[in-house]
Amino acid sequence: MSHAVQWVRSLIFVVNIYAMMGIMGIVFFPWAVISRRGALTACHTWCRWVRWTARWMVGLRTEVRGTPPADEVLIAAKHQSFLDIILIFGAVPAGKFIMKRELMWAPVIGQYALKIGCVPVDRGKRSQAIKRMVTDVAKGRQQPGQLIIYPQGTRIAPGVKAPYKVGTGVLYEELGQDCVPVAANVGVFWPRKGIMRKPGTAVVEFLPRIPAGRSRPEFMAQLEDEVETASVRLMKEAGFDPEG
Repeated sequence: MSHAVQWVRSLIFVVNIYAMMGIMGIVFFPWAVISRRGALTACHTWCRWVRWTARWMVGLRTEVRGTPPADEVLIAAKHQSFLDIILIFGAVPAGKFIMKRELMWAPVIGQYALKIGCVPVDRGKRSQAIKRMVTDVAKGRQQPGQLIIYPQGTRIAPGVKAPYKVGTGVLYEELGQDCVPVAANVGVFWPRKGIMRKPGTAVVEFLPRIPAGRSRPEFMAQLEDEVETASVRLMKEAGFDPEG
């Protein structure tokens, strides 16, 4: 019975966050159209709404550990569900993503994504996007902020192994910026797919930055070791043993 009740609460919560995404998107839209600050304020406000309602609707507390960066850096994060996107973006002042080009045409969402500085990418042409972004940074055309990427390329369920893709190393090398690794256990409570949200404490943790200038193989090895080790620790803290 308790499982059924939690599922219903989870359904109400999911409807709530997407409904509020639409409402806030429309309310903030006039400001967002003329100002990047307006777009960032709208997105940060929605992230706070999700965290607040998760706590009392489904019993899911959220915690951000470590020191979120405020300067222009690369953030390379563990990606387990939509929740880590919300927590990481909400913790930094000017987060941006590499996004699928199709999202540009999504009503409201596409306009917000472009305004906060997201970089649209054609499917299968990520390398071209990286080159263009490096050029834009060098020429001062790229919006300053924190570029958030996911080295494994997609959402990975807790306990599942997946390789770290070399594109992260290329970005680190070409941009010449420090990289801040981020670990997470959020998939234990908020899965990749489905409605169910479990009570507990979901955590993302900003780890010590990796300075610019490392070789690509050295950087990739350090990144994977630090993110995976910390993520395993957080998942065990949440009562899930990915090595068991």
